[in-house]
Amino acid sequence: QLQASGGGLVQAGGSLRLSCKQSGRSFSSYTVGWFRQAPGKEREFVASIGRSEDSTHYADSVKGRVTISRDHAKDSAYLQMNTLEPEDTAVYYCAAGIFYGAAPTTASRYAYWGRGTQVTVSS
Repeated sequence: QLQASGGGLVQAGGSLRLSCKQSGRSFSSYTVGWFRQAPGKEREFVASIGRSEDSTHYADSVKGRVTISRDHAKDSAYLQMNTLEPEDTAVYYCAAGIFYGAAPTTASRYAYWGRGTQVTVSS
């Protein structure tokens, strides 16, 4: 079971660090993805990290502002978001799946999902 946390209300230009904790099983073999969904919009890919921490991928919209990382010992993954913009307002979800090769950016490819955490960026 995945649980995302760390969301909140922040002013534009601020930072947040989201956490994704896996409980019940180790997810060190899984790729972890972060997605977000704004009201009235489809769920979109934000970032992913493979089993190896040097295997990361970012959406163009967040590249340079967001860093994904993971801690295998804590069965956790993180999304550090800096220089937040009002357009980043959404519910953020973490997801996990086992993939071989490049991590997919399509939400339906991920088998496991946590409950989202709300991020609101005020202008």
